[in-house]
Amino acid sequence: MKAVPETADAVEERVVKRPDGYYWTTPDGKREIGPFSSYADAMADTLAADLDAPEPGESLRDAESEIGISDWIDPETGEPAEGLSPPHLDDG
Repeated sequence: MKAVPETADAVEERVVKRPDGYYWTTPDGKREIGPFSSYADAMADTLAADLDAPEPGESLRDAESEIGISDWIDPETGEPAEGLSPPHLDDG
């Protein structure tokens, strides 16, 4: 099933004013982020958070590949391989 993108009105409805400032709520409505000194600051943070969210269907491997993290773990150290490493062949 395809995710339906939020409309501008839906994003604006996620920003609420409280006595100590403006907050925006997560799309699932479970958390409030803030306070922000102005409505514009809360909206800007909402939009920035939406840009940082993973795209639907993006896996951890896709994200790691995008930023250049090695997908091979050194069996001796348990850490990602660094620099040039010899080819790793499956033992199977």
